[in-house]
Amino acid sequence: MCDMGALDNLIANTVYLQARKSVDGDIKEMRKRRQSLFLPNHAQCVSVKQNIDVEYENVCEQQPIGKMLFHQLTATVPEYQVAVDFINEVSNFYLAENGVKENLRQNIVTNFLKPDSKNYLSFLSQDLVDKCKTAAEKESEELLARAESEAKMFLKGQAFRDFLNSPFFDKFLQWKTLERQPITEKYFYQFRVLGKGGFGEVCAIQVKVTGKMYACKQLDKKRLKKKHGEEMALLEKEILEKVNSRFIVNLAYAYETKSHLCLVMTLMNGGDLKFHIYNIGEKGLEMNRAMFYTAQITCGILHLHSQNIVYRDMKPENVLLDDNGNCRLSDLGLAVRIKEGIAINHKAGTNGYMAPEILKEEKYTYSVDWFALGCSIYEMIAGRTPFKDYKEKVSKDEVKRRTLEDEVKYEHPNFTEESKNICRLLLAKNSEERLGCRGEDDNPRKHPFFKSINFQRLEAGLIEPPFVPDPRTVYCKDLGDIADFSEVQGIDIIDKDKQFYRKFATGAVNIPWQEEMIECGLYDELNDPTRKPSKAGMLANGTEEAKSGVCIIL
Repeated sequence: MCDMGALDNLIANTVYLQARKSVDGDIKEMRKRRQSLFLPNHAQCVSVKQNIDVEYENVCEQQPIGKMLFHQLTATVPEYQVAVDFINEVSNFYLAENGVKENLRQNIVTNFLKPDSKNYLSFLSQDLVDKCKTAAEKESEELLARAESEAKMFLKGQAFRDFLNSPFFDKFLQWKTLERQPITEKYFYQFRVLGKGGFGEVCAIQVKVTGKMYACKQLDKKRLKKKHGEEMALLEKEILEKVNSRFIVNLAYAYETKSHLCLVMTLMNGGDLKFHIYNIGEKGLEMNRAMFYTAQITCGILHLHSQNIVYRDMKPENVLLDDNGNCRLSDLGLAVRIKEGIAINHKAGTNGYMAPEILKEEKYTYSVDWFALGCSIYEMIAGRTPFKDYKEKVSKDEVKRRTLEDEVKYEHPNFTEESKNICRLLLAKNSEERLGCRGEDDNPRKHPFFKSINFQRLEAGLIEPPFVPDPRTVYCKDLGDIADFSEVQGIDIIDKDKQFYRKFATGAVNIPWQEEMIECGLYDELNDPTRKPSKAGMLANGTEEAKSGVCIIL
């Protein structure tokens, strides 16, 4: 007899893998859609110009399209281009491995800081010029940093003013107007369910016009209202909107359907660390993988802390791998933004990873994330948590008692002295003695456990991961193992709820959206001055004959 559940799962996986395999999706259909697209005209961009932050760092450094257009402007003025080239060379110097750094340093000094060089930085301050003439070799790195700072200030001045008065900035405003188009479910194709959370399912989706794949967290409106989860959902959305790190899942879109609020985020095809720890081979991970993932997780946690955000749900299940084997923190539903110097005492987290100060309902700040990281490192190495064996039947109260009272044992043969030491420091029951909490300069990245990690190169994405997920594998539960949600009864959606939904459904998030436009080639295509949109597309998407006046990507 045919197993219909297995057949449904096979079909869903096949369609999903096929969509993942082809970033261009259905090329014929995509070309047809793209022919109907064009940038809004300049008259339609006036309101956007009045409502964006027109600062150098925001427009020319943080936003990918703004940065590309600014560099198009600097390429037309030799003095500006020399400053850009110098900044790029200094960046390469910082990221270089030790074997080549000295040659790079000498080349930079020779090519940019010598008065007789072709690319001499003529805008440098006289004080810095004098120091460059007399500086000893050991001082040259400090001078590079000063020169880099002055080069950035130079670009921030006249070059940026020229940019704001150029056609390149007009083009930027066109893209910003397009970025603010309304987003609905018609913008995406939807594929199989990948998992579920407290308020709804997570499924794979694909942007119709770019082929970009994402994960969509669908929050049931009635379930949210019944469980009073609206504010928590909005907080997660606002935090995801503000963080921009290669070590944290990025929010690309936020929109609503008739029944759901949807968060569209980075799709991590490699599964979560918990799946890899317990379901592939022997329990636990090889030390090089544990070290690499811990280094990336540490960078993610530090980024959150720099934004005054406490994660509060650090555990392997919330660490996801991408196609290349890099990991990101996910599920910021319990994250909270705190005021500088103000501790909180809300009980939040997952049993077995919660720090003693949470369990005792004492006040805390960032220390709880470092304790949970200690639990996670231990689990990656030992294939069990410090206070509970894998699948051990034990009460929450007993896990709490063990966390508060028991000393952690390091009996697994894979523990090295460095891994034991970092776990001991992170799992200190007194938060003031915990690694990452013993003063302002207590940076966990300096621990000997990471002696083989170059963090500058790691943060630039230049270190090859030790494990690459199989692209032919779906690293998630079968459809039959993901329980369906029952329909919520007795909850009505009123006008007040709809006001909240509008606050939530803000559309595209600028940096991920711009990266998508560049990555899929649409940026080059719509900027091509010889390109002509189809007549049908013009009528449908914003010519004088259309009502909205804004190009809608569907």
